[in-house]
Amino acid sequence: MPRAALVVTVLMVVLAYAGAANAVDPATLARSGGAGVAACSSCHGDKGQGQGNFPRLAAQHSAYLARQLEDFASGRRDNPIMSPIAKALSAPDRAAMANYYGALPAPAPLAAAPAPATAPGGWLATRGAWSKGVPGCVQCHGPGGRGVGAAFPSIAGQPAGYIAAQLTAFASGARRNDPQALMRTPAAKLSQSEIDSVSQWLSTQPAAAAGASR
Repeated sequence: MPRAALVVTVLMVVLAYAGAANAVDPATLARSGGAGVAACSSCHGDKGQGQGNFPRLAAQHSAYLARQLEDFASGRRDNPIMSPIAKALSAPDRAAMANYYGALPAPAPLAAAPAPATAPGGWLATRGAWSKGVPGCVQCHGPGGRGVGAAFPSIAGQPAGYIAAQLTAFASGARRNDPQALMRTPAAKLSQSEIDSVSQWLSTQPAAAAGASR
């Protein structure tokens, strides 16, 4: 082998090993942090269950999580906590974290029992408010609000504070990374009491079971 070709081959091998050595272990990053970012569990809970205004990541669609991390990294979605974290991770590491959390089992329900569809917020979530052009949440987010692919995340079992904060952000235009304004348009038509009631109702619903088709 010519000397120049040998040098190039050796460099490629060294770079490949260096990349593997620098790759982030998703479980370690989730628990303890690393790569210059804080542990995911410090905000999202030790099992990815979410808390307060921080969403549940466990059993969320991995394609949706990956898209959100890419949007945070590119600036398409802005958040003072998540934007710098996403930018600090490489694209492969962002994908690895999305796959890690997407594969975790769904956490225990936040409520002792799911609120019935007749409870406040239930009608809006399941049937909508067609008098003002607002479809039911489940018409896009799937049966039970458990999500459909990369565009429509699981919203069942999310903390009420997080759901309300996102609806408010969509309504004001502060969050704009929804495809074809599918969230901004209906959210802007909701009153604050409707946002609060539908958020509370969705938080009581069970997330997708571990291993369930989502």
